[in-house]
Amino acid sequence: MYFEMLKGEVIMGRKPSYTESELLDITKKLVLEHGYDGFHLKLLSQHLPGARSTIYQYYANKEEIVAACMKRVISSVIEKASAIDETDTMQALQELLGIYVDESKLHQLLGDAHKINTTNSAAASRDLDVVEQGHTTLKIQLTRLFQRAQQEKNLREDIPLPVLIGGFFNLINTPNMINVPNPEWSKLLFQMWIGGAQR
Repeated sequence: MYFEMLKGEVIMGRKPSYTESELLDITKKLVLEHGYDGFHLKLLSQHLPGARSTIYQYYANKEEIVAACMKRVISSVIEKASAIDETDTMQALQELLGIYVDESKLHQLLGDAHKINTTNSAAASRDLDVVEQGHTTLKIQLTRLFQRAQQEKNLREDIPLPVLIGGFFNLINTPNMINVPNPEWSKLLFQMWIGGAQR
């Protein structure tokens, strides 16, 4: 049996009342709701069962928790994106949009990454490096697919690549006002983007 002192509370070999995955799920939800500045450990503990000190069994501070949350989100997107069969370029782009729509809050979440002070946290610094590398990986994939789509004459070549990519990526910010499931919504967005709205 081991003894661990956490914020004045002695925990004797006791299992945490929530998993690390559950902790990161709640963190993501709260950071999206309150922003990085409005997120703090007291708020997090109010949404978790058990003592606040249990948080420290997983992470040392707010910076580590949020950085780990960001890393998990972008790692999930990359895993799904890298599994796409790119044989059919346009189909691959449609599937990629579906993944982005499923994580449509990705930009909002990662937008606060620059606010995380990593001076006193090597773990947070490492996780943010993964986030930055993840951005690069997604950008490379998107650029590759768009270049191929232009070469295959599936997309207009007179529109600069950054404009095509920017417009495509910003489709995820379109509010789903008809409240259809994400797969159906992403297909509608793709059809609008590829065909335009003009008759």
